[in-house]
Amino acid sequence: MGEILLLAFVFLFAGVVAVPIASRLGLGSVLGYLIAGILISPLLAAFHVDVTSLQHFAEFGVVMMLFLVGLELEPRLLWEMRSRLLGLGGLQVGLTTAAIMAAAMWLGQPWTVSLAIGLIFALSSTAIVLQTLNEKGLMKSDGGQASFSVLLFQDIAVIPMLALIPLLALPEFADVTAITQSHGSHDGHGDHGPAISLVEGLAGWQQALITFAAIAFVVVGGRYLTRPMFNFIAIAGLREIFVAAALLWVIGIALLMTLVGLSPALGTFLAGVVLANSEYRHELESNIDPFKGLLLGLFFITVGAGVNFALLFDNLSATLLMTLGLIGIKAGILLGLTFLFGIRGADRWLFSLGLAQAGEFAFVLLSFTVANSVIPKSIADQLLLVSALSMLLTPLLFILHDKLIAPRFVTQETGEPDEDMPQGSIIIAGHGRFGGIINRMLRGQGYEPTVVDFSSSRLEMLRTFGFRVYFGDATRPDLLHAAGIEHAKMLIVAIDDREQITELVRYVEQNYPHVYVIARAVDRSHVYELYAAGCRDIIRETFDSGVRAGRSALEALGMHPFEAERRSRQFVDFDKRSIAALANVYDPDIPVHENKAYVELALKIREEDESLLSGDDDAYGSRSGYGWSPPTLADVEAEKERG
Repeated sequence: MGEILLLAFVFLFAGVVAVPIASRLGLGSVLGYLIAGILISPLLAAFHVDVTSLQHFAEFGVVMMLFLVGLELEPRLLWEMRSRLLGLGGLQVGLTTAAIMAAAMWLGQPWTVSLAIGLIFALSSTAIVLQTLNEKGLMKSDGGQASFSVLLFQDIAVIPMLALIPLLALPEFADVTAITQSHGSHDGHGDHGPAISLVEGLAGWQQALITFAAIAFVVVGGRYLTRPMFNFIAIAGLREIFVAAALLWVIGIALLMTLVGLSPALGTFLAGVVLANSEYRHELESNIDPFKGLLLGLFFITVGAGVNFALLFDNLSATLLMTLGLIGIKAGILLGLTFLFGIRGADRWLFSLGLAQAGEFAFVLLSFTVANSVIPKSIADQLLLVSALSMLLTPLLFILHDKLIAPRFVTQETGEPDEDMPQGSIIIAGHGRFGGIINRMLRGQGYEPTVVDFSSSRLEMLRTFGFRVYFGDATRPDLLHAAGIEHAKMLIVAIDDREQITELVRYVEQNYPHVYVIARAVDRSHVYELYAAGCRDIIRETFDSGVRAGRSALEALGMHPFEAERRSRQFVDFDKRSIAALANVYDPDIPVHENKAYVELALKIREEDESLLSGDDDAYGSRSGYGWSPPTLADVEAEKERG
């Protein structure tokens, strides 16, 4: 027990210390985990820790991550991705396999070994790429969506690879492999027990039938069984039971996929897509996400700890050349595909550099090739080192993209602001569902807002219709400068990342106080954060639709439409005043229920809220206890003139 606690302490301590430092230095959490693993590797060796077994366990974080990604998609969106999923993903795997196979044969390897190496190195790291894209808010960019399509196809491609690799077995390696496995079974690094399979020994048609039945069960079960299952669990009213049920569902699907010879990550992704419209979607996401984060962190640490430095230093030049060669070949092929599929600008390099590494499946497939006498163990050990090093270099490639490549494209796409830019100009940061409606309303009244968004395809469409558009991340100071923030009178923050919204509002309020800021808020607590950041015109993204639904409910209950409209307007006005009052006593470091001043004021406001809704106009009246309303653009101008 003591050894387990010590090991857990070492891993947690390494992550807690290394990741914040790496993030503060702009290196990202993934590189922080990898560095932490490298630093603790001597300690793990002294404790005789089986890092490989830990790595296989931690790979379940990738399974959970794809389940969460699936929750964010709908079958309709997945269908819309089909051209990139099959075309871009299929060409990437096929061309990369062929190129690496040719390179391996040029280095003197037999064609069977070369083909196996090409298949393995055609895959990229789902864990590193998706984690980094999510951290940087680039998942919804063109480069991020293209990367996701390729990674999803690669996960699907693992299934035929597992069927093909045993057919490449070389008889001359079989005896050596048998001896190695015999010794391995006695030293803790061999078999961990008999593999359980539902399809082993069956005819081909029987295997296919069971496989399709398993997929059908995931789809049908996700659609019809999860609701009664989670309704039953909810009766207990215990959060930990719901967490256990969520984990049970994900682990059960992963186990089922493994038993029928499919990728567990693919199965859980499919389950996530099926549950994308479920009322339990957000609860599942919040329960699974912490486990996903911890397991992915553990996986990255084991990758760093698994670097064989003795083998690296013995073959330093060859290993570095192979690693750089792998990255160069993959990046070159990916770059060529961007021209074919119309990925432009900084997204082209984000896609090409982001997927240029080997993936976590390399650790699994290389062990599989050794066990099936396809690749000699000495070569497999060298290739494992190349895989780990390429993954270690990936965060540096993302930094290269952020610091050197992306700024150049910002300059090229945006240029300098026009000298005759109107002083009353408006900037809209983000042109999704929220920002698009605002843009249409303003243009309908004769205004010409400047749009800043990181989707080059969306901006290309807007540019076709004569809109003034800028490509890039609106939270970047250099891009805001290029878009003309110094000359703007209004900034509308319509991006959908909570932290980025707050960061952008705080930056503009501090550096451009003359700009009137309207900010999108995710929820009530986010309103308080934006209020503290200096913004006074804050729009909750679901508030107005909720008020409209409440007004419709009042009408359906028999209230006259004019009276329902009047009541809803009173409610909106009262809510603005109460939010402003509560924002002054809100403390993000103190839980709301422990903030005495907040609770007392909230109870007082609730009494008045109930009086308002009950129809007591005097309770609402013109009370000045919360006498605040958002300043108008004229107020800002007057304040500016006063100094």
